[in-house]
Amino acid sequence: MSGPTLREIPGVRVGHATDSVARTGCTVVLVTDGAVAGMDVRGSAPGTREASLLTPTALVEQIHAIVLAGGSAFGLAAADGVMRWLAERDIGFETPARRVPIVPAAVLYDLGVGDPLAAPTPEMGYAACDAAVAGEGPLEGPVGAGTGATVGKLGGIEGAVPSGIGAAGRMAGDHRVAALAAVNAIGNLIGPDGRLVAGSAVEVPDPSPGNTTLGVLATDAPLDRAQCRKLAELGHDALALAISPVHTMFDGDVVFALSTAPPRADRMGPAEFTRLGMAAVDALREAILRSVERPEN
Repeated sequence: MSGPTLREIPGVRVGHATDSVARTGCTVVLVTDGAVAGMDVRGSAPGTREASLLTPTALVEQIHAIVLAGGSAFGLAAADGVMRWLAERDIGFETPARRVPIVPAAVLYDLGVGDPLAAPTPEMGYAACDAAVAGEGPLEGPVGAGTGATVGKLGGIEGAVPSGIGAAGRMAGDHRVAALAAVNAIGNLIGPDGRLVAGSAVEVPDPSPGNTTLGVLATDAPLDRAQCRKLAELGHDALALAISPVHTMFDGDVVFALSTAPPRADRMGPAEFTRLGMAAVDALREAILRSVERPEN
């Protein structure tokens, strides 16, 4: 794996809860000290929670966790367990009555792979938080939200290739940027040299509904909410480079971006931000390919 991982970005912890029998699970990116964040949706079939709070004009300025989950829309329930875990520790946005944890979430469709009646539960979301704090388990592989993930479904689910979670990172000057991807694309994965890494050579598409690639970019660079949104937008370049086709009517592709840098009056300038964005695209592209290619695991 190249560069720093999400677990090496200050303030970021990552944990998975995996049901290897039902072939589903969830992944939690914990930022209990808060993080500025942004989000961009390009697929036409997304499943999300708290997406509107990540717009640059929203009142709430920081989030406390991101949840990626299988189970289609049913998997959004995993975020309830993350909310409970954070609330028990009095972590959240200050309101007159109590602190309210801010937990954006996005899901992928894995119901056609394992048990169609199974989906990540609040208990699994809670367990993934415990795993994140303990630093337990592998970062990559068929775990968490990637447990039932597959790629290359242009010809239907019968020709799908198992995938999972991939991770990678880069340095951009003095700053770290790391990527994590749960890859459940309808399209094929394409390497930097144009070769088919995983997928199908089918010429007459008969696509299977219910797919989606979910990405998270995290950095220690000082970004504001608008820059986090832009970084998430740039992250979709990685999807376009590594997945073909991408952002289809059958995909719900979502990229999150977050910064854990302490609040500052100044923000990263345009030239430096462009270098960070280029590094982020490289990292997320590698993470997507590593979802099926994990020679070190």
